[in-house]
Amino acid sequence: MSPLPLPPVAEPFQLPFHYGALHHIGIDWLTEAEPVRELLAKHHPALTAATFDGGRALVSFNYQLYFAQYAFGGGVTQEIEYNVIAFPTDQADQIPELTYAQYAQGWDQTKLLGIARIHVVCDNPYAITAGRELYAEPKYPGWFEVDLPSLNGPAGETWTVHCKGAEVAQDNTLVHADVQLVSLTAELDALTPAPANNTPITGYGTDADGRALAGPMNVYQPYRWFDLSAPHHTDRVHLTVHAPDSDLGRDIHHLLGDTPAAGAWTYQSPPVAAHNRPYYLGPQSIPRTPEGARPA
Repeated sequence: MSPLPLPPVAEPFQLPFHYGALHHIGIDWLTEAEPVRELLAKHHPALTAATFDGGRALVSFNYQLYFAQYAFGGGVTQEIEYNVIAFPTDQADQIPELTYAQYAQGWDQTKLLGIARIHVVCDNPYAITAGRELYAEPKYPGWFEVDLPSLNGPAGETWTVHCKGAEVAQDNTLVHADVQLVSLTAELDALTPAPANNTPITGYGTDADGRALAGPMNVYQPYRWFDLSAPHHTDRVHLTVHAPDSDLGRDIHHLLGDTPAAGAWTYQSPPVAAHNRPYYLGPQSIPRTPEGARPA
């Protein structure tokens, strides 16, 4: 059998795509397998939904904020993905038998257990085009309001993401719509995470000609995985659908319902520099009184 050619790289894109910084949260749900299999077959017929912990399928919802540096400057992008954890059907005999916790911490070294993208919402028209043409992502426009853990903000580990509708204008700019699609809140404060060696993350797509393709993404430090399986963690994650008649809203309700989250995983790029607090240079810099004299 002759080797397969690589998928083409459309102009003006270049691969690999290098992230300058990444802030990423994913939430996993273990749920009934049959509805997941049915939805996956509609989008990715060459893939099979993976099962864990008593035959349940795994659905993942993740938000990304990332920076990229280009020759002309820089760009910031936000997006969410609604995914099914799946593998190529014709490679089923190579899939290891794992619990969800083992998978989440990166025990699958084949990396065949990947994310089959069902919906991707993005606020960067350039990234939307790149995702569609390079990786066959089902990517469409939206915009975001967020409140994230940050070294430049209050202490805490709560992530809040509001995703809203948008359109891409003829001049390739994003036009915001006053339509809320979905909101996610994950309160991970006071939890102890485990390091997760879970990359490269294999992302699966199916192009317009029905060809399945896989695109690995490397992240150069471990993720942090939070086990949310205990009953007292049920209220830590809230996924709210504001547009139940949208394709995204229907698929969330169809697969998840009231299922509690099984786990969360996060990654935040470490800072590369810090601009420190200033200090006075000596007595000559002490503020004077309005009369011009130094204070006593």
